[in-house]
Amino acid sequence: MDIQEYMRGIGEAARAASRELARADTNRKNQALHAIADAIERERKSLLDANADDVTAALAEGLAPAMVDRLTLNDKIISSMAEGLRQIAALPDPIGEMTDFAYRPSGIQVGKMRVPLGVIGIIYEARPNVTADAAGLCLKSGNATILRGGSEAIRSNRAIAACVREGLTKAGLPATAVQVVDTTDRAAVGQLITMPEYVDVIVPRGGKGLIERISREARVPVIKHLDGNCHVYIDDTANPEKAIRVAVNAKTQRFAPCNTMETLLVHEAFAAYLLPKLAPMYWEKGVELRGCPRTLAILVDERMKAATEEDWFTEYAAPILAIKVVKDLDHAVEHINHYGSHHTDSIITEDYSRARRFLREVDSSSVMVNASTRFADGFEYGLGAEIGISTDKIHARGPVGLEGLTSQKWLVFGDGQIRE
Repeated sequence: MDIQEYMRGIGEAARAASRELARADTNRKNQALHAIADAIERERKSLLDANADDVTAALAEGLAPAMVDRLTLNDKIISSMAEGLRQIAALPDPIGEMTDFAYRPSGIQVGKMRVPLGVIGIIYEARPNVTADAAGLCLKSGNATILRGGSEAIRSNRAIAACVREGLTKAGLPATAVQVVDTTDRAAVGQLITMPEYVDVIVPRGGKGLIERISREARVPVIKHLDGNCHVYIDDTANPEKAIRVAVNAKTQRFAPCNTMETLLVHEAFAAYLLPKLAPMYWEKGVELRGCPRTLAILVDERMKAATEEDWFTEYAAPILAIKVVKDLDHAVEHINHYGSHHTDSIITEDYSRARRFLREVDSSSVMVNASTRFADGFEYGLGAEIGISTDKIHARGPVGLEGLTSQKWLVFGDGQIRE
């Protein structure tokens, strides 16, 4: 296969489809979304069979457990994929929305209209459910999309792509509105991120190495989804019951997602009371604990390990938790802003002023008070499925839903006015 020729063919088809999608009305886009959801549920067995082949191959190749977890589909996930598409169909269509109109002294009326970005290239690893989520969000927001999943999920992605094509065709939309790159050759990524004539924005989802490579080599604008080194800080004013419930859930509800807590920070005045209560709960769920010297002095147990400087920077995506005792809120915020990935961080406190300070001073895309970091998700935020969680500050930040996949253009209405 000539990768350059193949990718340019995909790009040309996507550009043509994007123009047709931009003209499509809400009803037709929703018809396609429902048809895709129906096909996914009907083809449940074939999706599970294809995924089982991917998982078997991944285990044989020694893929990390966290990656295997992200790769694996089950009945619940497939049902969630279909439900996510139906929820996207139920969301308001952002395209064509006109806002902020005002008359100027000249008599012209100026406002804005929300429009698609055009063609979105999405590069992701492991999770095959991203194929359905991304297809749905791009479709509803009027964008054509080129999806390049990881080689470990190629069979699953092909099976889901067949359902997507069926739904698009049934709704009378071009099947090339959503294209899954059907090669595992890494050169395809290099081509995709250097085709500004065909691709308007790249959304990478994956490990730090993938994101850094794409950010370095891309000639197309990138909305970055960096690692999720998330924190929970338990203040000395925290309600103990809330603190324990949130701290356990934020780490153990699932280990692999990017919104899972990786470092627990505890106020020094609360640590001796709270850590001995929390540690057994983590150990019971198979979590390895790595602590700072003050944590090790409180939790005197052979299962404890000393945390290194690298631990504070690490997204484990695994049953490992770093714990640090901090002097106060200032030190907690300083630690988060220095070591964190600007993804999601939470404070547990009953002090309103400290909560306000945490919200204002922590430089992350989602900042929470008395809630688990696991809520940092487009579905939980009411966006429907998400394309990813952006840690950028420009264009889109946090969970990227429909509005994050659009732009705005200026509209001007006049009645023959000329500029003097």
